[in-house]
Order: sequence, then structure tokens, then C-alpha cells
Amino acid sequence: MPAIDSTATLEGVSPSLIWPTALGEEVSERELSFAGFRYICRTVPSSRPSTEPVLILGGSSQDRNSWVRHEARLAEVGEVITVDLPGYGTADFLPVGYGIDFLAAAVRHLLDELGLSRINLVAACFGGAIGLRFAQHYPHLLRRLMLVGMTSAIPDDYAAAMQRWDTMIRQGETQPIARELADHFMSPPGAATVRRHAAISRLVYQQIAGQDQQQLAKSAEHNSRLMRHEWHRPEPVPVLPILVVTGEHDTLTTPAMGRALAADLPGSRFVTVKETDHLAPLERIADFADLMARFCVDDPLEGLTYLNPAEHYGGIPLPRS
Repeated sequence: MPAIDSTATLEGVSPSLIWPTALGEEVSERELSFAGFRYICRTVPSSRPSTEPVLILGGSSQDRNSWVRHEARLAEVGEVITVDLPGYGTADFLPVGYGIDFLAAAVRHLLDELGLSRINLVAACFGGAIGLRFAQHYPHLLRRLMLVGMTSAIPDDYAAAMQRWDTMIRQGETQPIARELADHFMSPPGAATVRRHAAISRLVYQQIAGQDQQQLAKSAEHNSRLMRHEWHRPEPVPVLPILVVTGEHDTLTTPAMGRALAADLPGSRFVTVKETDHLAPLERIADFADLMARFCVDDPLEGLTYLNPAEHYGGIPLPRS
């Protein structure tokens, strides 16, 4: 998922970098190191937390600032944490030999460094693969899990295109791949009603086409990582509140794929966000922030104007406020 609504990132950020937010609170950034790789986390405090901290793992092209416009609503219920894991954003380059298990372990390292015993985890797209692996390996650290635009397998057409894209990225052919990637992330123009479709399609293209050499190198390594490492592993998943979310017009990770994933997760719910595709968090920012906040405090999801009715799986009682 591309990083669209982000502020400028900072190279070489110091562990004590702090600046005020619109909430009147302080945002802090910390530079950390795991297995010799530098990475950076961003923390937004909550003045009246009513739930565990909310950690967001974004998509492959997102960075720690991509969720800035969601933070105010989330901070109403808990501390908000975003992160550039090794290999992504402004963190260190991560060689392809390091896969999803390593990135899940990096998330565990982050929690240790922040002194957190349990979190709510929101994991989108590529972040969903890391988030689900984290849930499988470190279940005692999770209170709730929300998976966005996530499937149990990389779509066949996307997997087939990645090898071609890998070559194009390494040759610096950014404009053709930017067009192809934008087309994959977005539903076809005019096929359905999608909020901000034209504007976001343009921004997706611009963000991918405008990558510098460091970003291109990370993108190429990311594609290789996807091809060489296991996307989803059928290991046990803890019994906890799980919400699987897909845009109702998502043509990359379709509602059918999200529904199939939810059916394999004990006690999960599945919902689709109205008038959105794969970029639902960007197309309905305020509504998506509200959905995340509601899920993290067990508020009912019924009757929300931006959601289609929830589907329940697994036969395990779900919490209600």
C-alpha cells in the first residue's frame, strides 16, 4: 500500500526527536537497532488511554508517517505507534535473505524496547503478513488483531508480475512500473464507486515514480523477499478478537480472499468498507480511523454507515461493550 498522506521523513533521526501534534501532545521518535539493522518508530501518546497501545504495520511502500491523519482519532483510545522496520521507509536496507520471520521478530524487539507487554495490532497489506506471523509466534503479546487487505496467498497475477517488476526496478524503469502498480492497487476506473479514486490513483503513480535510488533498491529487494519467502504459514493463531477488513471493490486482495482468510482464523469477523478498494485507509481516512478505534475498545461495528454488515467465523464468543 503506497504512502500517500505522509509528512516528510527524516534521515538520521535522533532517539529524542520530539515535536508537538495537533492534539497538543508530544510525538516522539526513537532510533533502534535489531540484529545490526537500524529502524525507527514513531509514538503518539494518549491523554486518556482506554485500551492497550495500537501498533500499525503498514504496507510495503508505506512509512511511519503514512498514518498521521489517522492518529488523532486513534489517540482518543490509546497510544499510537508506527514504525519503519528494517528494509522499509528510512530504516536500513535489509538484504533479501531476511524474511517475514525476521520482521516479526523485529516487531517483538520493538515492544521489548518500548517496555510494552501487550498491544492492539493493525496490520495492512504486506504488514498483514508480518502481523499474522507475529500473532503466530508471539501470541501472548497481542490483545486484538486487525488485518487489512490481507490474504492467505499472494494473488497469482501479482506474483507473476513481480519478477518482471523486479527487473524493471533494478533497471530504473520507474514510470512504467508505477503505472502498473497503480493499476494493481486501484480498482478499474468507472467499474464501481470508489472514494477519491482519480486523485489517489494519481498520487500512487507519483509516489512510486518519484522514488530515489535508495528507495528503488529497497523496492527491488522487497519484491525479491516476496518471491523467496513464505507469505503465509498455516500455524496456529491465538484465540483473540480478530477483524479482517477489505474494501468492497478491492480487486487486488478481493473480498472473497479476505473472507477465506477470516474463515481460517478462530473467532474472527470479516467486514468490507463501502466505496473503497485496496486503498480503503486512504480513501476514507476519517471512517477508517474510526473503525480502528472502535475495534480496539470492543465497540459494536453494527449500523456504521461506512461498513457493510459483519460476518462472523469460528463460533467463538466475541466481546461487546
